[in-house]
Amino acid sequence: MEITIDIGYEQLLAAIKKLPAAKIKQLKSVLDDGLIHDKALSEHSEFQNFLLHGPVMNAEQYENHLANRKQFNKWRTK
Repeated sequence: MEITIDIGYEQLLAAIKKLPAAKIKQLKSVLDDGLIHDKALSEHSEFQNFLLHGPVMNAEQYENHLANRKQFNKWRTK
């Protein structure tokens, strides 16, 4: 059985503030035990999404990059 309740952040915060100290401590412990960390790992920031969906080199472009780097290193050491 699953119950879904749609409440706003402010309402949730107000409800938590009404809990006894022991229940708030228990809730904090559950959140600190990795729930926040696990949730943060599954959600990407805008920059992370940019990096994950950005362009990548194919094999030919990578070979050209290595060749260019080799040439720049020769030019730089002369």
